[in-house]
Amino acid sequence: MSSLSRELVFLILQFLDEEKFKETVHKLEQESGFFFNMKYFEDQVQAGEWDEVERYLCGFTKAEDNRYSMKIFFEIRKQKYLEALDRHDRAKAVEILVKDLKVFASFNEDLFKEITHLLTLDNFRQNEQLSKYGDTKSARNIMLIELKKLIEANPLFRDKLVFPSFKTTRLRTLINQSLNWQHQLCKNPRPNPEIKTLFIDHNCAAGTSNGTRAPPPTNSPLAGPVPRPGVFPPIGAHSPFQSFVAPSGSAIAGWMSNANTSIPQAAVAAGPPSGHVQPPGAAAFLKHPRTPPGATGMGYQMADSGHLMKHFRSGQSEEVSFSGSTHPPNIYSQDDLPKAVVRNLNQGSNVMSMDFHPQQQTVLLVGTSVGDISIWEVGSRDRLAHKPFKVWDISSCTMPLQTTLVKDVTISVNRCIWGPDGSILGVAFSKHIIQIYTYNPAGELRQHLEIDAHTGGVNDIAFAHPNKQLCIVTCGDDKTIKVWDAVAGRRQYIFEGHDAPVYSVCPHYKENIQFIFSTAIDGKIKAWLYDCLGSRVDYDAPGLWCTAMAYSADGTRLFSCGTSKEGESHLVEWNESEGAIKRTYSGFRKRSLGVVQFDTTKNRFLAAGDEFQIKFWDMDNPNILTVTDADGGLPAIPRLRFSKEGSLLAVTTNDNGIKILANTDGQRILRMVDSRSFEGSRGLSEAINVKQPIDGALGPITNVSSPIVPPERSDRVQPPISISPLAGVDSSRMADMKSRISDHVDKIKIWKLPDIVDPAQLKALRLPDPLTASKLCLWNIDGWEKRKARPIQAPPGHTSSLVGETKIQFHNDQSHLLVVHESQIAVYDGQLECLRAWYPKDSLSADISSAIYSSDGLLVFTGFCDGAVGVFDADCLRLRCRIAPSAYISSSISSGSGNSFPVVIATHPSEPYQIALGMSDGAVHVIEPSDAEPKWGGSVPQENGASSSVPSSSALNSQPSDTPSR
Repeated sequence: MSSLSRELVFLILQFLDEEKFKETVHKLEQESGFFFNMKYFEDQVQAGEWDEVERYLCGFTKAEDNRYSMKIFFEIRKQKYLEALDRHDRAKAVEILVKDLKVFASFNEDLFKEITHLLTLDNFRQNEQLSKYGDTKSARNIMLIELKKLIEANPLFRDKLVFPSFKTTRLRTLINQSLNWQHQLCKNPRPNPEIKTLFIDHNCAAGTSNGTRAPPPTNSPLAGPVPRPGVFPPIGAHSPFQSFVAPSGSAIAGWMSNANTSIPQAAVAAGPPSGHVQPPGAAAFLKHPRTPPGATGMGYQMADSGHLMKHFRSGQSEEVSFSGSTHPPNIYSQDDLPKAVVRNLNQGSNVMSMDFHPQQQTVLLVGTSVGDISIWEVGSRDRLAHKPFKVWDISSCTMPLQTTLVKDVTISVNRCIWGPDGSILGVAFSKHIIQIYTYNPAGELRQHLEIDAHTGGVNDIAFAHPNKQLCIVTCGDDKTIKVWDAVAGRRQYIFEGHDAPVYSVCPHYKENIQFIFSTAIDGKIKAWLYDCLGSRVDYDAPGLWCTAMAYSADGTRLFSCGTSKEGESHLVEWNESEGAIKRTYSGFRKRSLGVVQFDTTKNRFLAAGDEFQIKFWDMDNPNILTVTDADGGLPAIPRLRFSKEGSLLAVTTNDNGIKILANTDGQRILRMVDSRSFEGSRGLSEAINVKQPIDGALGPITNVSSPIVPPERSDRVQPPISISPLAGVDSSRMADMKSRISDHVDKIKIWKLPDIVDPAQLKALRLPDPLTASKLCLWNIDGWEKRKARPIQAPPGHTSSLVGETKIQFHNDQSHLLVVHESQIAVYDGQLECLRAWYPKDSLSADISSAIYSSDGLLVFTGFCDGAVGVFDADCLRLRCRIAPSAYISSSISSGSGNSFPVVIATHPSEPYQIALGMSDGAVHVIEPSDAEPKWGGSVPQENGASSSVPSSSALNSQPSDTPSR
């Protein structure tokens, strides 16, 4: 929904509230999801209206969205359950347990068991953790305090907790201004205009009546009295409204009428019902219509066509964008940009196209130069699916394609893209065909459609919804744009009119007007309605060569980015209503080494790959905002793709890989994927979010062609284009090498910092109370005040305070700590409460030298001063296995080095069972389980002399665990 539509919702909310439509107000808040009314939410919780509480919440989040949401729903349902028990309504309690609370059993089975056990008690307050439970009212108030903290911390509620500030009765004021403006345009304005209806424009024409409805009371409750003409402000006060000559109804009908059946076409979809005209409000981009051949008499080139377009632009469309208007300035900071490198993926071949899943934020679709496609879970670095190129049914292909494949079987992916809901994906290849797969949450790809779409290469593919039916839009070297039924693969439309191969397509809609922008390699931009009546616009793209177009996330702003044959790149914003460039963004290299790729995120930023870097712009500022080289290793013109939420950015590398960049939100999402709780909940989340795949006939796979390195394409492959200004460059490798050498020299100069010797050059703080004993301290980083301090719990039988070095490490869930001391390893919560501990004993009786969590947070690797290594379960500190020093240190080395032991342990970032041991003698050993036993201690008994000495806190007072039991 556009930003103007969002603001209109707020105006309507204000109007409904002023008119006392209370239930409607909260229904609109919930359905729009724009404003979370905390006061209303509190009232419903305090009243115990649990069904309404959850219904209202579901307009903003679902239980499986993130851990904050899960905690919110858990606390509400737990309170509802306890109240049923308090009323001794066991039947209701059982119903709540089965219908509402059982969903959390998959995340923490012990929690569910403990809650179920409350049914066996005469009074649940007999449970120690619930002994302080008071009456219902006080319990609800205590829960509300916790819920408010969770809601405020939940990123899904960001910017939704504060109602925008604007004057009262704002909607009435705007309507009065509109009536005022309409009256200004009357040819015969009356001194006392009579406003009878808002359904049609006001008109004071003599001898006519403004509508047929009975006049309302003198002081209309909605519009209010209209001022006399004498006190009307001048028309300039209501800019950007301007006077115009209204077009006739026949002109509008002729513009948007059904297709002329005399025009040859393969298939034309049925138009609107007879007598109904498609709304013109969103057709402002159709600035200068051209009568197609054989379609005379349609009235396209009327004398008032310019006024007609202005009427379209200033009409009912919610996407209003007057030529003189400006967008609200963005208030985001550079910290919202994904610039931190958090993942490296090895694709294995040159990446040509990428696209993030529309619902599963960390699932990335990749297409390569050898025709392969892969689907990655970037959080866990797992390749969920991989499909090498195959022709599914060579017998159904056209003879030109069969001939081409016989002569040269090399093929490349030109574009791959997800469908709107992520249940389908499309791949466009460099020779003739497109392939459509269905995708399910388990990562399984199934063949759905293979279409011999174009003669030559298929340069772009997209999905659209004309006539509320999912379709596939393609363009190709044969200078055409084609639209295909996504279910059966039948061609529905073909658009002809370009004089050069079509490089890209950009389907879009405004109101219920569906259209397609297309660009060709001669620099022409055209726009098409789904009526086969020819192109509606004919603009020139800057650079007059390869250009791609994209809308902002809310669909209100149109951008294009392209490169000329001379290597000059252009990133611009368009004024759709005028077909003119509104803003040109600066900061590109004078001679780019290829066709620059770009992307948009939200309604905030633009990004493009150029000069071995990613460059960012604020949409409202033509000057470059910032750049990043992603820690180096990028090609001259890196390809890039934002995730749908803008928190992740995928960037190609020059070693056939992909780097994933993230902002703070993106890093949080990836940590959740890494954690076991997210892994356990993913099945539930995906099952809810992903729609059923489209059913369709699948053809047999025969005469499979082998994937071989394809020929270079000037507009798609990484090596620089062969154009005259760059002819002096021998190869892309030489260009890359020269640029890198110069960049490296510059960086050395930039980062050669002086010595810091003066205290004025930095800020330093010495924390008070030096620790003389092993103690944990919790600090407030704002003022560095000590909030809590607690000595480490001594082992049983140890009477004096512990001394010596203590190390801590956060778990992936960011709520638990691993505490390492020579006398123990222990897990503490965020309040410094010891949840469980393990002390050296039996075969592992030496002092502990170091310990660390595995990369997935499921294991703890512990080193001992006798050289042994212990592998523990992280959740209960149960010993899985002991690794003797003789297992990884050869006898010849051990005899010469004495008693060597691990002083530091490092875990592999993506292989949780592989560790590196830094030894006291300076040696480093990298170890992992044998091939015969892929996991450490896979068959150890339940107890191995390593039981927890500290009982775990009750699950009733904590949220469902982030690491579900397996």
